[in-house]
Amino acid sequence: MSSDDAPPILQVEQLTRHFPVRNQLGWTTGAVRALDGVSFEVWAGETLGIVGESGCGKSTTARLLMHLIKPDRGSIVFDGQTVGVAEGLSQRELHRQMQMVFQDSYASLNPRLPVAMSIAFGPYVHGLGKGAALLRAAELLEAVGLEPALFASRYPHELSGGQRQRINVARALALEPRIIILDEAVSALDKSVEAQVLNLLADLKVRFDLTYVFISHDLNVVRYISDRVMVMYLGKVVEIGPVDRVYRDPQHPYTRALLSAMPSMDPRRRTRQAPLSGDPPNPVSPPSGCRFRTRCPFAEAVCEKAPPALLALASDGARTVACHMHVPASGHTRAATTGAK
Repeated sequence: MSSDDAPPILQVEQLTRHFPVRNQLGWTTGAVRALDGVSFEVWAGETLGIVGESGCGKSTTARLLMHLIKPDRGSIVFDGQTVGVAEGLSQRELHRQMQMVFQDSYASLNPRLPVAMSIAFGPYVHGLGKGAALLRAAELLEAVGLEPALFASRYPHELSGGQRQRINVARALALEPRIIILDEAVSALDKSVEAQVLNLLADLKVRFDLTYVFISHDLNVVRYISDRVMVMYLGKVVEIGPVDRVYRDPQHPYTRALLSAMPSMDPRRRTRQAPLSGDPPNPVSPPSGCRFRTRCPFAEAVCEKAPPALLALASDGARTVACHMHVPASGHTRAATTGAK
C-alpha cells in the first residue's frame, strides 16, 4: 500500500467542482466552490478514510469519483486509465470496477423490487442471465449474513436499517468491483448495528480483495477501519497520512482541532474549551490564501496572501500537510526548521 509496491489503483489530480448559485430570475450570481483542486491517491487493498466538517466536500468527492456528477476540472485515473475521455475508461466500465454505498439505506433501494432482484439487477443489465444473476444474489446475501431463504423475497420496507444496509453492500459487490466507496454508510445505524456492519465490511474486504474509500464524520469509526486518513476543509485537502500517526500527532491546526473535539470516556481528557470558534466561511466566497486562516490561532499575513501547497513532511514522507508553518521559506514565524519536501 505504498508507491514502493505498485502504482495507485486510483489517482485524483486537481479535481474541481463549482455549483452555480442562481437568483429568482435564473441568473447566475456566484458559485459554491464545493471542491477546489483536490489531489490524492488510493492504493490497492487499503482503506482511505475521508473526514471533515459538513460542507467540506466529502460527498461531492465521492460523487465525482463515481461520475454521478462531472468535474469542472481535474482528472481521475483508475488503474492507469483516465476516466471520461475518449481513449480512457468509459463510465459503464468504471461502474463495473467501482461501486458506492450511500447513507440512506431505504432511499437507495427500489421499494417495488424484492431485495434479491435489487442485488441481481446490476449483473443482469451487464449481460449475465437472469438465473445466474439471482444465484449470485443469493450467494451475496449469504456473504453479508442474511439467509437467502428468509430475505430474498422481502421488500425494503420489511427490513431494519442494518439489514437494508447489508443489502446495499451486497448489491455493491454484485458486479465484482475492485473499489467500494462508502459515503456515511454506517452513520444512520444504531451503535450496536454499526459495529456489526463495520466488522462485516472488514471481513468482506479480505474475502473479496477490496479497496475502500470510507467517508464519515465519526472520527472513531474512521480510526477503526482506515489505513490512511484524508482531512478536508472547505473544498481543500489539509492533511493526509497513516491513520495512527495522524491521530497521534496531527500536523495541521484544523486536524488538531477536529481530533480534540472527539468525545472521550476518560474524565481526565475532558474538553474545557471549544477547539474552534466560529462557523466555516461561506463556500461561495471563501477566504483568500489559506481557507482555514479565519479560524486558525496561528494565522499570519502570509496565510492571507497565498494558499499553502499540499507537501510531504521532510520528517515523514508518508504524510502530506497544507500549512505554511511546515514550509521554511513561507515567511511564517512558526515555520518548521526542517520543513517539507
